[in-house]
Amino acid sequence: MRAMVLAAGLGTRLRPLTDDRPKALVEVAGRTLLEITLARLRAFGIREVIVNAHHFAGMVREYLKAHDDFGMRIEVSHEETLLDTGGGLKKAAWFFLEDSHCDEPFILHNVDVISTIDLGRMVQFHTQNQALGTLAVQNRATSRYLLFDGKGHLRGRRPGSNLKREIALTEPQMQGLAFSGIHVISPRLLTRITEEGAFSIIDSYLRLAAQGEKILAFRADEYDWRDLGKPDNVKQANEDVLQKTLRLQ
Repeated sequence: MRAMVLAAGLGTRLRPLTDDRPKALVEVAGRTLLEITLARLRAFGIREVIVNAHHFAGMVREYLKAHDDFGMRIEVSHEETLLDTGGGLKKAAWFFLEDSHCDEPFILHNVDVISTIDLGRMVQFHTQNQALGTLAVQNRATSRYLLFDGKGHLRGRRPGSNLKREIALTEPQMQGLAFSGIHVISPRLLTRITEEGAFSIIDSYLRLAAQGEKILAFRADEYDWRDLGKPDNVKQANEDVLQKTLRLQ
């Protein structure tokens, strides 16, 4: 299997930590978010990864070179302008469509999340259900919910802090769940991305789901998950590693 690490964002929520470095090189317990993510993927058996970069892209290249790509084959997809998750994936599509890998599902993973989500179980779920895309989701509070029907098929997206109550009153057949930033994707999705420029991959998912494609929820409620997109979250993660309540791969 192969994977893509989404690391091209400006990291504005992480300022001032990202004033002189990309968010991928922000550290937790002396290890960068990029190293932590790559270690997770490597532990699952992945040895070939593409990382997108924009903000301080040169630093990402030099960092990987200095660490011998952590013993992996790592390609860097340099975005001259930010392409968001969908545009970034579309630019890197060639990596997953090479002959020997064109039928294998792959993992798409945000660089600023840490979790214990079982990637092997998630891939198995994706394959068994013959899904086009599978999203790791949890029943927790978020500023933007994805809506799934009773069979776990993606049906919509809704913002709002009172969404849980709103759905219960107006769309009781739907469940609003929080996305974790971890996907499993079948390569055939790549040839069906018609959006152009900078766009969210969620836009593509919603369009394809409306056309009857299987974009499924993988329930990850039992696993630990953290968003490290803010300085306070990074600080807490550092403290938790010291207290041994957070274990990094």
